[in-house]
Amino acid sequence: MTTPAALFLADGSRFDGTGLDHHGLAFGEAVFYTGMTGYEEALTDPSYAGQILTFTYPMIGNYGISGEAAQYPRACVAGAVIKEISHHPSHHLAKTDLPSWLDAQRIPTLVGADTRAITIALREHGTIWAALAVGHEALERAERDLAAFVRTASTKALVPGVATRERRVEGSPGGPRVTLVDCGVKRAILRELIALGSEVTVVPYDTTADALLADDPDAIFISPGPGDPTDLPETIETLRALLGRKPLFGVCLGHQLLALACGAKTYKLPYGHRGGNQPVKDLVHDEVLVTAHNHGYAVDAHSLPSELEPTMTNLNDGTNEGFRHRRLPIAAVQFHPEASPGPFDARRLFAEWLGSVR
Repeated sequence: MTTPAALFLADGSRFDGTGLDHHGLAFGEAVFYTGMTGYEEALTDPSYAGQILTFTYPMIGNYGISGEAAQYPRACVAGAVIKEISHHPSHHLAKTDLPSWLDAQRIPTLVGADTRAITIALREHGTIWAALAVGHEALERAERDLAAFVRTASTKALVPGVATRERRVEGSPGGPRVTLVDCGVKRAILRELIALGSEVTVVPYDTTADALLADDPDAIFISPGPGDPTDLPETIETLRALLGRKPLFGVCLGHQLLALACGAKTYKLPYGHRGGNQPVKDLVHDEVLVTAHNHGYAVDAHSLPSELEPTMTNLNDGTNEGFRHRRLPIAAVQFHPEASPGPFDARRLFAEWLGSVR
């Protein structure tokens, strides 16, 4: 017996299908992901916290869930929408199938919906608040509860929900000592920094400038994370206090926070950039990188102060993808160098930054 399920958008649109075994009601921003692969990484990416993720590729789950690709100890999405889901994966690393894993993670999932129509709706309307209901009880109250949710909805609680609350040290002593400000860091970023020989101290996003400087790190890294960068005014002020005192490097949300700390502005994109196929022009090396993205906000290129030099630009829509300070050891990129869509187009960026720190 199939379980009825549906996605409700705040504009009144409804998309029906069936649910998995876990029944429930999820609220969040409805967004879409364009990658053909990488669903395990996306579902566990802290930057997707509070979002209902629609996969545009029609078949998801064919290589199962390995656990090796997970970017966080648990699923971070609020809900998932999939056209066709594989119950019988084929891959030697698979530990379980995707439907069983989603149920175990208690993620409401809609299967069989018209994901093409949903994607078109989101491209026309832009990112929108939504509810995903699985089961008769959830369906009965979805529209009423969504209306109540929209009245008070915000992204302010997203970073606190995924960032570490305790300081920890990873990696081996002897290399550059990097303090990582955790706004929702992916496991792959830590793995990449450690593989390059760093000793990484991970600290919460709300650590003060004095506390960061007390460790006397060689450099400070600001991680990706979910939500609106202006939700973190204390973090922005902390970074402003660090300008010129330590080398700084930011990725994704970290890129936006550093830009705000330097005096630039950010804005919300109509439907964001999410997937592993974004072409980015490296203005410094005059080459094009294929990059992975996961963000709903962007740095306003026209607002960059004169001391910041643009280094990267998105070839699809011209948004800023990176900058560096003209005098100070400060740089940032909007995309994810640790991801592998190119497969290794952008991997050099971490190594180059650490090389400059050394």
